[in-house]
Amino acid sequence: MAPRILLARHGQTAWSLSGKHTGRTDVPLLEEGRHGAKLLGERLHRAPLDGLPGVEVRTSPLVRAAETCALAGFGERAETWDALLEWDYGAYEGLTPAEIQAVRPGWLIWRDGVPEGESIAEVTARADEVVTWARAADRDVLLFAHGHILRSLAARWLGFPLDFAARIRLNPTSLSILGWAYGEPALECWNDVGHLAG
Repeated sequence: MAPRILLARHGQTAWSLSGKHTGRTDVPLLEEGRHGAKLLGERLHRAPLDGLPGVEVRTSPLVRAAETCALAGFGERAETWDALLEWDYGAYEGLTPAEIQAVRPGWLIWRDGVPEGESIAEVTARADEVVTWARAADRDVLLFAHGHILRSLAARWLGFPLDFAARIRLNPTSLSILGWAYGEPALECWNDVGHLAG
């Protein structure tokens, strides 16, 4: 079996709810986010995934991702990995896109980057590190992380430059699967939040 990457975005936080760029600030989950993480875990533990036996689990060390991982039932199997940290937004940390565009009209993070933070090249290199690692062994991986780094992983898995990630939104507590089609990297499932409907 060719390896797949299962991507779990962390649950809802106060900052993700308000649209603030939440990079390295360690914002906790809201109760809604904790509940969503449990629902995600239930989904991952029932058919057809059945708890993903043999999957290798990694999580961002930030509390919103690590707690989502634990509440989903994978905390004991997970290893923290700094490569899964969210984009370092530098001077734009804690600001909404509207607040940034008020001083920088037309700004788009995927094209323009951020001042005093991580460059597009640095985020690309981190995403490439994760993709290379995931493809290196014959097993699936499950990653708990953040919106922009997970979108970056998807872009790089598919072989696109980072700005492709602008076209693929990702909701809190969503499940996505990067797999293969006809021997080529493919999106198997994207931004699925069906488990939250119950």
